[in-house]
Amino acid sequence: MADQIQAIQEQVFQARRNGQKLNIVGGGSKSFMGRQADSEAGILSMAEHTGVVEYHPVELVLTVRAGTSLKEIEAVLAEQGQCLHFEPPRFGEASTIGGTLACNLSGPARPWTGSVRDQVLGIRLLNGKGEHLRFGGQVMKNVAGYDVSRLQAGAMGTLGVMTEISLKVMPKPAATATLVQEMAVDEVVEYMNRRAGEPKPITGACWVDGKVYLRLAGAKSAVEATAEKWSGDVMAQGDAFWQKVQDMQHGFFADPEVPLWRFSLDATAKTPELDGPWMIDWIGSQRWYRGDASLNDLEPLARAAGGQVSLFRGGDRTADVMHSQPEALKAIQRRVKASFDPDGIFNPGRLYSWL
Repeated sequence: MADQIQAIQEQVFQARRNGQKLNIVGGGSKSFMGRQADSEAGILSMAEHTGVVEYHPVELVLTVRAGTSLKEIEAVLAEQGQCLHFEPPRFGEASTIGGTLACNLSGPARPWTGSVRDQVLGIRLLNGKGEHLRFGGQVMKNVAGYDVSRLQAGAMGTLGVMTEISLKVMPKPAATATLVQEMAVDEVVEYMNRRAGEPKPITGACWVDGKVYLRLAGAKSAVEATAEKWSGDVMAQGDAFWQKVQDMQHGFFADPEVPLWRFSLDATAKTPELDGPWMIDWIGSQRWYRGDASLNDLEPLARAAGGQVSLFRGGDRTADVMHSQPEALKAIQRRVKASFDPDGIFNPGRLYSWL
């Protein structure tokens, strides 16, 4: 365990005095996300600010320092038969919980168990003035006014330095099974949504390479009964498949040279017609596309399907990579940024060029 808060706080004070910008870095495994980091900004490292602060297995609550690796957290929880239900992607041994929340990353079970944002109970945060603030707490019913803890999800560190995070944890499922069958892309969205609407223990629905995969998880009797009733073959290495999807190590993601686009769409919408491979996850609400394209060309397709699109990996990261925002929302985001970080110290331009 290592509490580095005093050193981190002093670095923020010094940066403010000197008019310096700071790029917040944990394990560095998500450096490919967002816009290209400001090369002239200093590095504020969270890599040594690690360790479990409190863990109450009976209460299903865990508090850790933001630089704590997902690997360490999962090992601690596994001893008690518990897990992070939002299934955070691990892009390497150094992936941290702070970066996971900052980038708002969740795995295949997200439509059923919620996102990382939904599991956050409270945080401690260093703002741009160097003030160490506490938001939320360690129970679900603790929110009054603005929910600052969950506001950090997807902010990519632009609102401050998270130092501690309290999360809800859950028991691991007693049994799992994965059903797989061949299916055309124009049939799979309706099929997945129909299955997800049934009162069955489904926790994963993904389509890739012409096959649809459904994961069942929960009580052994319920999993076995559903597997017998539904069509599809039981996959021998089902857990390994979902782990690869979760960590984005599936073959679909293998080529880092081809831009990877993330579409967040209406779950029932038709998949946009584009040249290049697709992976459909989250019952259709998350769809990955690999191909050379421009954000300007893809945004109208995403809007027509009831959602948004972003350049997740690769491509030109000096330009904006997130779906464009209306002026009214830009104004709100600028005001929120100014309230937390009045001097614009943290992660300048990482989320948007104008923020």
